[in-house]
Amino acid sequence: MDKVSMPSNFIKSIISGDVRSGQTPQVVTRFPPEPNGYLHIGHAKSLCLNFELAAEFGGRTNLRFDDTNPLKEDEEYVRAIEEDVRWLGFEWASLCFASDYFEEMYERARLLIQKGKAYVCDLSAERIRETRGTLTVPGQESPFRNRGVEENLELFTHMKRGEYADGAKVLRAKIDMASPNLNMRDPVLYRIAHAVHHRTGDAWCVYPMYDYAHPLGDAIEGVTHSLCTIEFEDHRPLYDWVVRECEMPNRPRQYEFAPLNLPNTVTSKRKLKQLVSERVVDGWDDPRLPTLSGLRRRGYTPEAIRNFERAIGVSKSNSIVDERMLEHFVREDLKLKAPRTMAVLRPLRVVVINYPEGQMEWLEAENNSENPDLGTRTVKFSRVIYIEQDDFMDNPPPKYFRLYPGNEVRLKHAYFIRCEEVVRDADGRVAELLCTYDPETKSGSGFSGRKVKGTIHWVSADDAAPAEFRLYEPLVRDGATDESDSMLTRINPNSLEIVQGFVESSMKSAKPYDKFQFFRHGYFSADPKLTTPDRLVFNRVVSLKSSFGV
Repeated sequence: MDKVSMPSNFIKSIISGDVRSGQTPQVVTRFPPEPNGYLHIGHAKSLCLNFELAAEFGGRTNLRFDDTNPLKEDEEYVRAIEEDVRWLGFEWASLCFASDYFEEMYERARLLIQKGKAYVCDLSAERIRETRGTLTVPGQESPFRNRGVEENLELFTHMKRGEYADGAKVLRAKIDMASPNLNMRDPVLYRIAHAVHHRTGDAWCVYPMYDYAHPLGDAIEGVTHSLCTIEFEDHRPLYDWVVRECEMPNRPRQYEFAPLNLPNTVTSKRKLKQLVSERVVDGWDDPRLPTLSGLRRRGYTPEAIRNFERAIGVSKSNSIVDERMLEHFVREDLKLKAPRTMAVLRPLRVVVINYPEGQMEWLEAENNSENPDLGTRTVKFSRVIYIEQDDFMDNPPPKYFRLYPGNEVRLKHAYFIRCEEVVRDADGRVAELLCTYDPETKSGSGFSGRKVKGTIHWVSADDAAPAEFRLYEPLVRDGATDESDSMLTRINPNSLEIVQGFVESSMKSAKPYDKFQFFRHGYFSADPKLTTPDRLVFNRVVSLKSSFGV
């Protein structure tokens, strides 16, 4: 990916000042996902911020997996996250895991005990919550808070050896149970978990908590600017406390920014897992999901996502971003890249009765009128074609310029045709149209006689390739929020519509992820899981028109 300059924001200004002053000789950032699910569009903001800012200042970015909870993590998620990061266009300087540092984290915890800054506590998780207090009521000190250093070291050693059951004991920081910041009221640093870790196996049965492991990981890797979302602002004093009291030689600094919020979008990993496990969707890469793998399968491009993330900017204020803005950048990226072809999603048979039977001709068509570099293709025209069902009406309203009895329209790249007769089936439905064409009106012939106001698309019946089209609406209805526990009751039953139609013969060789603009229908991408040499399946990426202005 080419080096880009990120728009000005408060974090960029901080880093710029640190570099100019010499305080930061080399910028080091990190992207630290937990491998307990797939990345989604919200993670893309952090990815772009960390990787692009570091690159702009000649620095480096690590990909570090926060794998401190073996009960929820899996190697599948590790591989998926690596693929997503690379697909988005980024390459990490070092691939790291919190589990790489388990031994050093354990020794730093022993240091805290030796300094009288940590103790082993026998209270249950529920009791710890009850004694933490509230914003207006101080917490209560644990009865185990004043255990001696030697006793705490011995108990912590027994914890590491696996001599206690899960939940029997924890290691807590000894800070201030009356602190106005609840995160500083003797937070838990280590818990017991007899579980197999995806990398370390059963070598450990005590695991560090995120608020302890994260600052240590940053310090060990020499991270200079630790960038995280605004909900961690209240955790910053604990972050600094851990780095300071563990006597880390490197002192990273944490800065917070507002996360990306999109309406009617599920980004909670817990809820995404629920949608997958309950088969509401077709896996983590379902094109209706905001996961990066889902967006990739649907046909979104990494360039569009990066441009979108730069455009929304970086601030400390929470706000809702209109999803049409993301769609706008997808259109902007595809409009010059995607060949423009014709596809009929809901076919209606048309017989051109004055076109000779058995005759056919190949018509030349531009692949993209805005990008001549995409060249041209040939389109077959014959006596029988398909048009869209909604391009014909028996009794049209005023200003309807498509086909109806007695009216004339242009077939794109071909001729004028006039509807002469409507053939109906036994139930009275339109089954077929009988039309005539004017051979003098061939596209590109310079014909300047009659004018028509309507142009419709079509495909030749004896040459078109059958195709399946998947049309998407938001997965959750208006009013459903990511925080709502009733989210599953707000699923949109019309989030996926599957229709069968035809595409031009030139698309028979379409490969997974190939993208096209289908005349009047929008941008489509060949589905990577369902498209085969014998089956064409296209996902609609976005429609053609947008009411969003950037």
